[in-house]
Amino acid sequence: MRIVVVGGTGLIGSALVEALRGWEHEVVPASPSTGVDTVTGAGVADALGGAQVVVDVTNSPSFEDGPVLDFFTRSTTTVLAAEREAGVGHHVALSVVGTDRPPEAGYLRAKVAQEELVTASEIPFTILRATQFFEFLGTIADAATQEDTVTLPEGSFQPVAAADVVAALAELATGAPLGRTVDLAGPDRRTMEEFVREVLASREDPRTVATSPDARYFGTTIGDALVPAGEARIGATRFEDWLKA
Repeated sequence: MRIVVVGGTGLIGSALVEALRGWEHEVVPASPSTGVDTVTGAGVADALGGAQVVVDVTNSPSFEDGPVLDFFTRSTTTVLAAEREAGVGHHVALSVVGTDRPPEAGYLRAKVAQEELVTASEIPFTILRATQFFEFLGTIADAATQEDTVTLPEGSFQPVAAADVVAALAELATGAPLGRTVDLAGPDRRTMEEFVREVLASREDPRTVATSPDARYFGTTIGDALVPAGEARIGATRFEDWLKA
């Protein structure tokens, strides 16, 4: 099977390319570094030629409200148009748990727009919504730091290992289109404070970690929006094992 991974040189994309090649599929990584620009359209048609499946794991270079919305709408529109021309039979998109709840964050609104484009197209699809990655916890801490204190919002948090996201995408990409979204989360549900505190302690980072009802997550209130609201797949990697590794 010929599978094109759009965003195939990033954290998730590069690992997904490797995993699918290990299953003896013909896999094409498509990204600006391989000459494929989904915003301008450069190289997209050539990359998608002959593909049966396209997996979109692209991410915006900017998280500001306007640019991130522009990226996901233009990129997704370009990819879907090229898929129609190429006769692609399955579009798999990586999204974020919580986009189905009213999002204040510009990034989540952009992911909503992306999902709407995918579901409105005539191309059979599957959307995987994942919770935040373990690998992203340090960035969360940095964004919430003032002086030597990390102040985080209250509420539940259920991050997942990037490797488990890759495994789920590989399974979905090689299966029949589901025509719906699938949620994926890690096996451990705690507060964000607990996860971040353990990551910083493992790095001997001296920052203090605290919570506040007024704290925001990248500029938005979240409540329990970052955990699945209903049925979800659960990743195999426990947080403690990931931390040790």
